[in-house]
Amino acid sequence: MSHESVRVRFAPSPTGALHIGGVRTALYNYLFAKAHGGELLLRIEDTDSQRFVPGAEAYIIEALEWLGIRFDEGVSYGGDCGPYRQSERRDIYRKYVQQLLDAGKAYIAFDTPEELEEKRKTVANFQYDATTRTSMRNSLVLPREEVDALIAGGAQYVVRFLVTPDVEVEVDDMIRGRVTFNSSVLDDKVLYKSADDLPTYHLANIVDDHLMRITHVIRGEEWLPSAPLHVLLYEAFGWRDTMPRFAHLALLLKPEGNGKLSKRDGDRLGFPVFPLRWVDPKTGEVSSGYRESGYLPEAVVNFVALLGWNPGNDHEEVMSMEELIRYFRIEKCSKAGAKFDYEKGKWFNHHYIQTSSNERLAALLRPSLEAAGITFDADYVARAIALTKERAQTLPELEEQIAYFFTAPTAYDEKTVKKRWKEDSAAQLTELAALLATQPEDLPSEATEEVVKAWIEEKGYGLGAVMNCFRLALVGAAKGPPLFDITALLGRGETLQRLQRAIEVLG
Repeated sequence: MSHESVRVRFAPSPTGALHIGGVRTALYNYLFAKAHGGELLLRIEDTDSQRFVPGAEAYIIEALEWLGIRFDEGVSYGGDCGPYRQSERRDIYRKYVQQLLDAGKAYIAFDTPEELEEKRKTVANFQYDATTRTSMRNSLVLPREEVDALIAGGAQYVVRFLVTPDVEVEVDDMIRGRVTFNSSVLDDKVLYKSADDLPTYHLANIVDDHLMRITHVIRGEEWLPSAPLHVLLYEAFGWRDTMPRFAHLALLLKPEGNGKLSKRDGDRLGFPVFPLRWVDPKTGEVSSGYRESGYLPEAVVNFVALLGWNPGNDHEEVMSMEELIRYFRIEKCSKAGAKFDYEKGKWFNHHYIQTSSNERLAALLRPSLEAAGITFDADYVARAIALTKERAQTLPELEEQIAYFFTAPTAYDEKTVKKRWKEDSAAQLTELAALLATQPEDLPSEATEEVVKAWIEEKGYGLGAVMNCFRLALVGAAKGPPLFDITALLGRGETLQRLQRAIEVLG
C-alpha cells in the first residue's frame, strides 16, 4: 500500500436512525485518523433506493456533530473527491463496471427473480457461482448477438463478478490478523443493476475507497465475510498495491451478552440505542435518543469508546476526546463482542455532570425549564444545580432535583408526614417562622444554622424533630441538600411562605 497519509471514511446508509454501533464505528475511525494525523471523510452510501429514508442523512450528520466527531471532507463538508453521495456518482461507476466487463472479470446476467427463486427450490443450497453459472441466462452462455438484442430491447439485467473457484484469498485484518478464505465459498456477487442504474455496495465502496484514497477501512465484523470479495475486486481492477488495510470491529452485544444489540433491547430495558431522538417518517414511531434522555456528548463518547477497546496499562476509564485520541490503537480492539452495559453509561454521565460547570448545565436545562413556565435566571439555576447535581445521573434527574427551588410544594410526601409530623410540629414551625422573620433577608446559611440550633437547644426541642419538619415544609419530602443551603437560596420571604403553607395544610 503506497499512500502519503492516513485517510479513513465513515460511510453510513441513510436508511433510518444511526445505531449506537454505527456511532462506535464512526468514533473509532475518527480516533484512528486523529491519532495518526490523518483525515476522516463522510460518505453517504445510498445506492439502495428501496431502503432510503427521508431525513436520515441530516440526522446522521447532526448526531455526529453533537458527539464532537468532526469530518475533514465529505457530504456537507466539501472536498476534492466528491460527490460524496453514491447516488450522485452513477457515471463514475458505469466506467468501472465496463472496465470489468471488458477485462472478462464480470459478466451480464438476465435471470429474473422468479427464475432465481425456482433454482433455489430445485437446487439444494443454490449459489450463483462456477458450478451453476453455465446453466443460467447470462453472457457467459448466451450468444453475443442475443445479449446485445436483450439489452437493446430494454431487458433488465445485472452485472455479476466472475469468481474463480478454489483460490485462497487472504485478508490482512489489523484486529484479527491474517484471515484466509477459499473463493469457492463466494458466489458471483451482483455489482450493478440496470433497473436503477446503480452499483451494489460491493462495487461502489471499492471504487470510492480507491478514488478517495482511503488507506484503512474500519467497519463492523458483519462485513468480514465480504472482505475476500473486496480483495478480489481490488485485484481485478489492478489496485492491489493501493488496497486499504482492513479492521473489522466485533459486535455490540445485548446487555445479557447473547446476540447483537438491537433497538428492542433498549425498549425492553429502558435505554436509548440512538444518539438523538428519532421519529420514523413512515410509521411515526418515536425512539429515544441519548441527547434527549439527558446525556452529555462527552459521556456518550467516553462510554462508547470503551465498548470493545481499552488503552491497557490500568489507565483511568474517564478520558476526554483528546486523551482517547492520544491512547487509541486499533490493534487493542477486542476480537470478542462487547456487552452493552447501559448502567455504565449512566455512571459516565453522572461523572461528567459532576465535572461540568453549573453554568453549562443551567444553559442545557433552560429549554425544559422555560417550557415548564419557569422564568429563567441563569445565576439562580446555576446555584440550585451546585447544591443538587451530585445526586443526578441525567439532566432530567437534575431538573427533578432542583424543581422545588422554583415551585413550592403543594403536596407533602405521605410517608414522611406520617413518620415526622407530630402534634406539636405546627406550633414549633410557627415559632421557627417568627425567629426566621427576625433574620436578614438573604439568610446566610452558616449564621442561620447557628441561630436555629441555639433556639432549638434553648427550647429543649428535638433537633431531628424540628429539622425534618422544616425540610418537609420547604421541599415537600425528605430529600435535598443541606437544609440551610436551601433556605439561603430560597431567601427569607419564600422560606416563610413555605413554612406557613405547611402549617396550614398539615396542621
